[in-house]
Amino acid sequence: MQTYHNAWPNLAGLFENKEEVRVNTQLIFNEDSAAEIYIDVFNKRLRVDDIRGNIDKAIEKAEELVQAYQAEKLIVKGRQEQYEKLVEHGFQCEAVIDGYFLGSNLVFFCKYYTIKRRTSQQWIQEDQIIKQVLALEGQKQTTPPAEYKIKKCSYDDADALALLYGNVFQIYPTPLYDPQYIRRTLDEGTIYYSFQTNGVIVSAASAEVNSFYKNAELTDCATLPEHRKHGLMKILLEKLEEELRLANIYCAYSIARSLSFGMNAALHQLSYSYRGRLMNNCYIFDKLEDMNVWVKDLSKG
Repeated sequence: MQTYHNAWPNLAGLFENKEEVRVNTQLIFNEDSAAEIYIDVFNKRLRVDDIRGNIDKAIEKAEELVQAYQAEKLIVKGRQEQYEKLVEHGFQCEAVIDGYFLGSNLVFFCKYYTIKRRTSQQWIQEDQIIKQVLALEGQKQTTPPAEYKIKKCSYDDADALALLYGNVFQIYPTPLYDPQYIRRTLDEGTIYYSFQTNGVIVSAASAEVNSFYKNAELTDCATLPEHRKHGLMKILLEKLEEELRLANIYCAYSIARSLSFGMNAALHQLSYSYRGRLMNNCYIFDKLEDMNVWVKDLSKG
């Protein structure tokens, strides 16, 4: 049994009207092979989240989908024990998440289908940024002014969160400008924390929880420019970490824009470890961007 759409939607004007056209689907190939496939139209990529059973047949079907959708990039979130087999199929390792699969490592393997998608014009600059970030010493936490109030967000905050994300990001991989999307993620277990001042949300971040494999991605980090001098984001990330520990989730990771010195520095200073870079991974702001992967074992404090 298998289920998938057989053509990309028309992408004309996609960024201008921020139309949400992604497709989430699961493919069950046959009795000895199964995989979850995320068909990401917006970012012109396919992602295989989990392969069980015969990896050869799973990759064969995934590449059939690549051709059907004319995707530019195929990502496999492989297990450590699948490393050699994925290399054999022409994939390259770009990053690792320690402990992702209930303690076993995840390995990001990628394959590209256009020269443009396979080429990063910013790679050398990003190498320099990560070098500078890793040279930073720990920074003492600052206390924001009293008018900044932190809170765990609920349905009632969805409109204000959507407004923040719409103001910060011209383009973003997920439709965070849509309050209904935010409410749906809350239903699915995503945790949001925010800072407010004068009744306005000025900074927010989330933890997207995978309850089956006991991991969480710290993501959707946004602060209005005029409020970025107070160290709000690091405080929000620490609050999210506290929530995850209470839920017995100890694998935390974050995927940050490689060109963002501030976000990468914040993760490094919060004791996240750099684990690689995903090339031309997604559209954010005004273009495809490379993304750095950071990992933290929350059981170690």
